[in-house]
Amino acid sequence: MARGLALTRDDHTAAELRRTAARCRDSDAARRMLALALIKEGRSRTEAAQSCGMDRQTLCDWVHRYNEAGLPGLSDKMGRTGPKPRLSPGQQAEIAALVRKGPDPVQDGVVRWRRSDLARVIKARFDVVLAERTVGGLLHRLGFSHVSPRPRHPKADVAAQALFGKRSAPS
Repeated sequence: MARGLALTRDDHTAAELRRTAARCRDSDAARRMLALALIKEGRSRTEAAQSCGMDRQTLCDWVHRYNEAGLPGLSDKMGRTGPKPRLSPGQQAEIAALVRKGPDPVQDGVVRWRRSDLARVIKARFDVVLAERTVGGLLHRLGFSHVSPRPRHPKADVAAQALFGKRSAPS
């Protein structure tokens, strides 16, 4: 019968692997440590893999990772998933400040920001093309709500509006 892939690291004994697994907060890494402990105790690869809820080939892959990187190699390599953000954090902060300040009707040509307007400004300032939906997600991540108050006309007369709202007393 052919011997399986050998554990080349002697950093930890089976007992130490079990203690480390008991303290580990990553349940998947702890399960892999227990499988390695079973191998160090002399169990077969198939038996160790089945008792830890994986198949023999998966256990072999984790043995390779353990031989290369030690215990840190048993944790999933959790990196950032998804595409790289198109706007840097500094650019996102600049967009947030722009939204908080509000548009200038003369310069920007609008009285309130819409996603399409912000997409146009982002394209002009940073040369980054974003879809309206992506701009909406960016605003959400920056803490802005999709609900906004109705804009005020810059030439609105507040006193005239207050006077118009007053009615004579009922008789």
